[in-house]
Amino acid sequence: MPDPRTALLVFALVAGVLLLVAWPRRGLVARVRRLRRLTERVRLEDALKHLYHATAAGGLATADGLAGALQVPRARALDLLARLEARGLARADGAGVALTDEGRAYALRLVRTHRLLEHFLADRTGVQPAEWHDLAEEREHEMTGAQVEALAARLGQPRYDPHGDPIPTATGELPAHDGVPLSALAAGEGGTIVHIEDEPREVFERLQREGLALGQLLVVRELAGSAVEVEVEGRVLTLPRVIAPAVTVVRRPAERTMSPRTLAALRPGETGRVARLSAACHGAQRRRLLDLGVVPGTDVTAEFASAAGDPVAYRVRGALVALRRQQAAWIELEPAGAPPREAA
Repeated sequence: MPDPRTALLVFALVAGVLLLVAWPRRGLVARVRRLRRLTERVRLEDALKHLYHATAAGGLATADGLAGALQVPRARALDLLARLEARGLARADGAGVALTDEGRAYALRLVRTHRLLEHFLADRTGVQPAEWHDLAEEREHEMTGAQVEALAARLGQPRYDPHGDPIPTATGELPAHDGVPLSALAAGEGGTIVHIEDEPREVFERLQREGLALGQLLVVRELAGSAVEVEVEGRVLTLPRVIAPAVTVVRRPAERTMSPRTLAALRPGETGRVARLSAACHGAQRRRLLDLGVVPGTDVTAEFASAAGDPVAYRVRGALVALRRQQAAWIELEPAGAPPREAA
């Protein structure tokens, strides 16, 4: 006859395992089912976004294109399209696929969530720009409508994300999005950067390393073979022509795209007055400079450089502040001889 205590222990263990596996809403089976449903919803939502982006630019959305974008077999892409069609979100359109009105509205809500998250990551965190897109991709499927609108209110209802893409409104309207590719400018033409494409990631990272950012003024200096030479904020950059279309600019007369003088140009003993912070300075870096008192109208004096020449000590509102040259280059100065600002 088995020991009653052993039998009771075995029963308790078996009951515990069964409870762990089959507990409604919290057990392993429930979690697996929930994860499966979540994964399925994520796939369908990613498919909706791809169809939207493929057709928004006037292109053709196809099963092959969807399979490539989601990195799934063509049969899986066809299954996703069939599910979207069954839900009234997509329909066959000649040789391709189109979104229904309901599908487009759903896709725009996803795009709104994604771009608001990117704006939050750029403006309120120290996350590196190359990570914004992927992190937003992960979080966009988890947020409720109420959470999205609360985030939009917290950010001040921004109209564009940090790449320059328009953020759809809560009612699905898109702000105007103007400009031409950098590759469309001829030598001697200038413009203001209004958009930087964030995909593919390798291209975006290259443009980030070159220091390109929204709002910067540039002039095309030379078109030579497979390269484009541009001047941006006093720096001369050479970009491969193949990535130039990833930068969108609004044309400006060349005389209005002269690069501003920055704090990095000051020699020890010289003083400059802050005009603005470059758009390339964002997130935690921007908040730090603002907290230090680097705001428009502030006089800043270069005091001395370190032994290695970097960083440099500047006097800001009576305090010494050490800034790297890259940080100093984000601080644009008023032109020499500009009249003093009137006190508020």
